[in-house]
Amino acid sequence: MLDLRRLKILREFAEHGTIAGTAQALGYTASAVSQQLSALEREVSASLLDRTARSAELTDTGRLLAEQAEQILALVEAAESALAAQTDVPRGRVTVTAFPTAAVAFAPKLAEILRRHERMQLVLRQAMEGTGAHKVSAGEIDVAVVDDWSGLAPDTRAGKLRHIHLLRDPMVLALPADHPLADPRRPVDLHRLRDEAWIAAPHGEPSRQGTDRLLADIGGAPSAAWEFEGLGTILSLVARGIGIAAVPALALVSGSSGLAYRRFPEDAPSRDIYAVIRASSLRRPSIDVTLRALLTAASEMDETLSDTLESEGHGGILRRPDPGTPGGGDQPSA
Repeated sequence: MLDLRRLKILREFAEHGTIAGTAQALGYTASAVSQQLSALEREVSASLLDRTARSAELTDTGRLLAEQAEQILALVEAAESALAAQTDVPRGRVTVTAFPTAAVAFAPKLAEILRRHERMQLVLRQAMEGTGAHKVSAGEIDVAVVDDWSGLAPDTRAGKLRHIHLLRDPMVLALPADHPLADPRRPVDLHRLRDEAWIAAPHGEPSRQGTDRLLADIGGAPSAAWEFEGLGTILSLVARGIGIAAVPALALVSGSSGLAYRRFPEDAPSRDIYAVIRASSLRRPSIDVTLRALLTAASEMDETLSDTLESEGHGGILRRPDPGTPGGGDQPSA
């Protein structure tokens, strides 16, 4: 009988290509990974890795088993989900990761809703941008809250992943409370803001994509723009009058004082925020109630952020597209 834990390690090795990378992804030591793969080789009576003093790579047999491991692990989870669905009682541990701004925004409502299910345990972790979908695919976590600035259909990894759309999160203008444009009667004109002191995330940070797209029509961000990591840091500096910034509206959930916020024009850049799960886990009651809690939190954030921004006749700013529309994603089961 093949050990499922060892098959998972082999699958991760196929993904990362090194013992060290596999160990880091799974939270093991490199020696533990190497030992488990050696044990798997004894189980199948075949060499799975070609090892040298400095590297290791899959043999043809190793590649074949890694491909089969992907299917085996998905089938096992699907079977577990089907059995769990028979009880219709959410239970067990659900691990959710989210990028920092989303973790702060979603945590209160998630905890409030899921604490009603006594047999469930929620683990919410902050994750680096761009890592969530991979961790779900690898089976390291159950749900990832991720953002996407591309506007393209999400990568389902050949149907392995499902994306449930939570929010469309537009860029908004963050200003010191005493800035002239804090007055909602004054129109926002980007050309007139070209010479302001802009504060932006460094190049390579996801939110910087939105800032660069926003300012592209007026020649891009000023060369003297201040660059700081972390939206919390940026908003703190804006509140102190250091400059102005374009930030995703979700950052405003933190409720920093000393700030005013204005809408950009209707075509301002925005990002889509998704909950990502494995398709094989969709029938688990604990996953279903977690997705519903995330959707409830997203709906309440829409209202909260709409109240925070001055009313300009546009209604809510974080609109979820209808299922089936581009970017709409999937929906939890009924």
